Amino acid sequence: MHILYTGMRFGFFSVEGLQSGHLITVFVSVLLSTLMLPLLRTVGLGAFSMASESYSSGTHSAAFVTCPNEQVAKDLARGMVEKKLAACVNIIPKITSIYQWQGKIEEDNEVLLMIKTRSSKVSALAEYVRSNHPYEVAEVISLPIDQGNPPYLKWLGEGVPE
Repeated sequence: MHILYTGMRFGFFSVEGLQSGHLITVFVSVLLSTLMLPLLRTVGLGAFSMASESYSSGTHSAAFVTCPNEQVAKDLARGMVEKKLAACVNIIPKITSIYQWQGKIEEDNEVLLMIKTRSSKVSALAEYVRSNHPYEVAEVISLPIDQGNPPYLKWLGEGVPE
């Protein structure tokens, strides 16, 4: 049995002559399209991003080193960049470190280096710091970079070749 709708209008859309099955099909199609749009947009943007600027999570790292003063920090930072162990080193002055050393709680004013490098260079960077740092046990820690500005990450990779 087919029911025929005549004379009904929805906005600009006329359903004159549409059978009930067709009307339901149109309604379901519009509903699904509306619900799927955010998902399709996300997938499409992701595909475009992968095609234009790809980045493999963890390719680069941010490393941190504390220094006793600004001159040591500048010397280490300059050496890292010159030796292409780092693309960029930020020197963050006037931090206070509280730590345990040889059984005592210590408090010192220090300078922090925030180093951007390739993850594959962290071992060489740590060796450079151990060889050039005045501390008996120098801090060198790193965290992988999961995401970032693609042009910046590309620049970082160019500044620290494999």
